[in-house]
Amino acid sequence: MNAKQSLASLLLGALFGVGLMVSGMMQPQKVQDFLDFTGSWDPSLALVMGGAFLVSALAFPLIVRRKVPLIGHKFHLPTARDLDAKLIIGSALFGIGWGLGGFCPGPAIVGVATGSTSALLFALAMLVGMALHRTYHDLTTPSQ
Repeated sequence: MNAKQSLASLLLGALFGVGLMVSGMMQPQKVQDFLDFTGSWDPSLALVMGGAFLVSALAFPLIVRRKVPLIGHKFHLPTARDLDAKLIIGSALFGIGWGLGGFCPGPAIVGVATGSTSALLFALAMLVGMALHRTYHDLTTPSQ
């Protein structure tokens, strides 16, 4: 990664972090209230997600028309189109973790940077889960 890419990554990561803080995604209780449809439901995060979806829906088709990205050598787009057990189970675990902890990976990392103890505990649990997955994957995948 060259200096231009590093600076762009730093600035865009900081912008993302500020957006998470301004939107309320850094507040676990706000996230849990958003997910609690039968109790104290807080629909405000739906506006955040709707805004993100709208920007993505408008910008993505314009961006991928380019032959190469503004910063980088090539686009890294997913090619898999099938729904398999790994995707479904992983999505379910992500959602359960988000609902129980009130964090997902982005807000957890920003929370760690801002000194949040609950974000640190979530991030540590997330890292342990990632290590367990890697270990399981390495043990169950035949070597080539």
